[in-house]
Amino acid sequence: MRLTTKGRFAVTAMIDLGLRYGGQPVALAEISTRQRISLSYLEQLFGKLRRHRLVDSVRGPGGGYKLSRPLDQMSVADIILAVDEPIDATQCGGKENCQDEHKCLTHDLWANLNSHIYDYLRGISLRQLVDAQRERQGDTHVIRLRERGQSLARDLGAVAGLG
Repeated sequence: MRLTTKGRFAVTAMIDLGLRYGGQPVALAEISTRQRISLSYLEQLFGKLRRHRLVDSVRGPGGGYKLSRPLDQMSVADIILAVDEPIDATQCGGKENCQDEHKCLTHDLWANLNSHIYDYLRGISLRQLVDAQRERQGDTHVIRLRERGQSLARDLGAVAGLG
């Protein structure tokens, strides 16, 4: 299995958008400039992401794109599949007609690999990627505040006898 630029660029653009989650809509031209991805390519990708309801478009002055749901409710697999990137290491595309219209000797091996890759990508949320990027950029104060809030909620729950 080989992940093409379509899948890589889609994930990169979604991380960029996720870094601005909760703010104003983001113009594709801004993402294009920051990530050095062709604007026309981004337009194609975001058309697919919008059709799969991962992003919403906002028209008019100040328009652009926003995530359509919270960061932790989108996985890397969701993004890759939305842009028609197959997660498939089999030679036959899963049709089991690898060798003279029959399943080849290694079909099950590659089909199982597909399952593991999909499960791995399904287990990584956009939230995790955005938080990791913020930490690399030094935006740890945002992450620490969130962790403090979760810690405080746990402590209050324990005091109240809920945890």
